[in-house]
Amino acid sequence: IKDRAALKRVGGKILRGLLMIGPPGCGKTMLAKAIATEAGVPFLTTSGSEFVEIFVGVGAARVRKLFKQARQYAEAYGGCIIFIDELEVLGRSRVFFDAFGGSSEGNSTLNQLLVEMDGIVDTDAHVLVVGAMNAPEETLDAALLRPGRFDRKLQVSRPNLEEREQIFAFYAKKVKVDPSVDFGRLARKSVQKTPAEIENILKEAALIATRSGRDLIGYKEISEAIDRIELGVAHKLNMTPREREMTAFHEAGHLVVMYLTHPTNDVFKASIIQRGGVLGVVHGVPREEIYANDRNTYTASMKVSLAGYVAERFQYGVTTDGVSSDFASAMGIAHSMVWRFGMGSNGLVGDFTAIPKEQVSESLKDRLNAETQALLKQAMSEVEATLKAEWHIVQRFAGELVKKDELDYDEIVAIFMEYGKQPRLVGVARPGLPPSPGGNGLSLPEAVPVPGAQIKPPFA
Repeated sequence: IKDRAALKRVGGKILRGLLMIGPPGCGKTMLAKAIATEAGVPFLTTSGSEFVEIFVGVGAARVRKLFKQARQYAEAYGGCIIFIDELEVLGRSRVFFDAFGGSSEGNSTLNQLLVEMDGIVDTDAHVLVVGAMNAPEETLDAALLRPGRFDRKLQVSRPNLEEREQIFAFYAKKVKVDPSVDFGRLARKSVQKTPAEIENILKEAALIATRSGRDLIGYKEISEAIDRIELGVAHKLNMTPREREMTAFHEAGHLVVMYLTHPTNDVFKASIIQRGGVLGVVHGVPREEIYANDRNTYTASMKVSLAGYVAERFQYGVTTDGVSSDFASAMGIAHSMVWRFGMGSNGLVGDFTAIPKEQVSESLKDRLNAETQALLKQAMSEVEATLKAEWHIVQRFAGELVKKDELDYDEIVAIFMEYGKQPRLVGVARPGLPPSPGGNGLSLPEAVPVPGAQIKPPFA
């Protein structure tokens, strides 16, 4: 639109439509506004739901009115942009045979949009339709996606590390943030966060700072805001000393196995304060965007899930019902590895979940289920070996959690550094990692007392 005169000289025409697809909160609306500002033309905005009416013909009339107004603006200003948010409501595939007749109004509205987009009489009108949607492209009618209507499709994805750092810096200008705050560190802690979520984090941090009587928002407030949004509001329970101690050992098991064995995740927080209905949590975040997970990553995640159970069993000889969600996670991972991703060792390859259950033979199901259990047992054996070798570190973290309730990233890394365990880079194995055991020997080193807690002999 901006270079429409030069484009006309070579016989070209501007795009009729631009479709932006992506998760909610990634900036599709802001991007459309930026396009209009850069082009210097009027910007008309609406949403797909505004064309949905109970009365027949109203939706189509609104489409005609919108495009008539756009042509008038285009004639006066040289161009106009129509932005339709939630396009899937208006543009979903038509239903031609509906016994109740409820689809006729939706069809007529979409038909009118199709005519307006590819039937503008004035070819020099320079009206560009920008649509935005969160749903998959397949939900739209095929006629709407053909060339001449939506000519170009743009994927608006979640920001990467560098982009998140810039977004934090952008929204930080709208509030009073301590100059010492490291936006790069915050960007690392907010993998897969959208711009809208980052803005919400800073809003929540401003509330926390205000309640604390602070004039500036610091890293502590922003970090607490992330925890509150992701994990829930902290709520201290009146647990018995034994319950606190068992929860501490459970979370310490998760923490140690994640730090030592997970190839992609960092431990940003460990807590034995109730959040979101769970007694404790270890918050792991990927060090960078991961778009494809391999067998090692899935196995590591499975081991992290099982580590709390193993730590409880090592310390007390019995386990609690708090391991149920961990088991569900580990079994879900193992099931997907075998049934969907072909990551088992029995030679079976394929996505067996794509086949109706009644078409999968019982013998094949037995083989798949047996391989799932084999993966779980192997992961359990490796977790036992890791915790047995590093049991003194588990006890140290359990003691720190009993004393402090929560440990953040800096405190966690500092304790590991005391034992010579450096933070590991992505894809680089830490030297000295104990190999998988050949048997199921569970003998452990002598227990080291946890400050403020009564320790029983470890499981043997």
